[in-house]
Amino acid sequence: MFNDHVPPTSSQSDSGFSEHEMKRPRLSLRERLRHFTWAWYTLTMSTGGLALLIASQPYTFKGMKGIGLAVYVINLLLFALVCSLMALRFILHGGFLDSLRHPREGLFFPTFWLSVATIITGLHRYFGSEDLGSYLVALEVLFWIYCSCTLATAVIQYSFLFAAHSYGLQTMMPSWILPAFPIMLSGTIASVIGEDQPARSAIPVITAGVTFQGLGFSISFMMYAHYIGRLMQSGLPCREHRPAMFICVGPPAFTALALVGMAKGLPEEFKIINDAHALEDARILELIAIMIGVFLWALSLWFFLIAFIAVVSSPPTAFHLSWWALVFPNTGFTLATITLGRALGSPGVLGVGSAMSIGIVCMWLFVFVCHIRAIIRQDIMYPGKDEDVVE
Repeated sequence: MFNDHVPPTSSQSDSGFSEHEMKRPRLSLRERLRHFTWAWYTLTMSTGGLALLIASQPYTFKGMKGIGLAVYVINLLLFALVCSLMALRFILHGGFLDSLRHPREGLFFPTFWLSVATIITGLHRYFGSEDLGSYLVALEVLFWIYCSCTLATAVIQYSFLFAAHSYGLQTMMPSWILPAFPIMLSGTIASVIGEDQPARSAIPVITAGVTFQGLGFSISFMMYAHYIGRLMQSGLPCREHRPAMFICVGPPAFTALALVGMAKGLPEEFKIINDAHALEDARILELIAIMIGVFLWALSLWFFLIAFIAVVSSPPTAFHLSWWALVFPNTGFTLATITLGRALGSPGVLGVGSAMSIGIVCMWLFVFVCHIRAIIRQDIMYPGKDEDVVE
C-alpha cells in the first residue's frame, strides 16, 4: 500500500487509454480471478459504513431510512458477491493459506471482519427491536463470536508477521494497523447494541467493548510512532498510495465514537445498584467519555488534514483498492462528530457532521465509479496490479 515506486507514465490515445493499456492483452475472468484479493472487502466495509452513517444522521427527511436500508441491502449483496468470488478464486487456483501468509495481501484479511462489523451494526440500526428477546440474544451471540474471532485474528496474524516477515521501519504502511482494527470495532458494535440489551447482558457487552476498544487503539497508537518516524525519515509515500494515509484517521475516531456511545448505553440498573451516588457516578462516566472523545476527535482531525494535504498536493492517477480508505476511516470520523454533537447538545457540531456526511456520500460515489472503471480497464484484477504483488 505504501511504497516509493512511481509507475512510469505513458502517452494517452484519443480513446483515453494509454498506449500501454491498449497493448495490454485481455485476460479471461478465470485468470483475472487469480488476482482477486482480500483487499476487495474494503468495498463492503465502506458501503456498510455508509449505511450505518445514513442511519445515524441527526437531521433526516422523509425516505432517508429507506435510502439507508437500500444501501444496507446492496452491501449485503456486494458482500455475498465478494465472498463468492473469493471462494471461486481459491477453488480454481488454490493458495488460500498463501494469500493469508502473503506479506502484503495478508494484511488486508482483517477487512473481511471489518465488513462483518458494519453488517452487525447495520442489522441493529435497520431491523433491531428491543421488544424481541430472541433477537437480542442472537445479537449478543453474534457480538461474542465477533469478539472471539477478531481477537484471534489480532493475536495470530501479528504473531505470524513478527515471526515470518521482516518489514523495514522506513517502509511503514498504515495497513500494518489493519490486524488490530477489527477487534477495535468491538467497541463500536457494543456502543450500538448495548443500550437495547437487558442489564444482565448489557454490562458484559459494554465491558468487553471497552476492553477490546482499548486493545485495538493501543496497538494502533504504538504503530503511529513508526508511522510518524517513517514520514519524518522517508517523507510522504508516492502519490499512488497516499489515499491509504487516511487509514490512520479511523482508530481515534472509532474509539471516540465507541466510548461516548458505550457510556450513554449503560443500563439504568447500573446507575441505581445499591448506591445512592450511582446516578451521579454514571453521569461522571459520560462526561469523562465525552472529554476523551473530544481529545481523540482532535487526533483524527490532525491525521485527516495531513492525509488531505498530501493527497490534494499530489493526487493519485492509478486506481488501487486502497482508495476506499478515503471512505471508511472518514465515515468513522463523521460518526464520531455526530455522536459528540449529540452528547454536547450542539446544533453547530451536528450541522458539521451532516455536511461531512454529504462529503462521504460523494466520495463513496467517486471511488465506486473509479473502481468499476478500473475493472473494465484491467487496472485491477490483473498481473502486477493488485495487493498480491510485493513491491
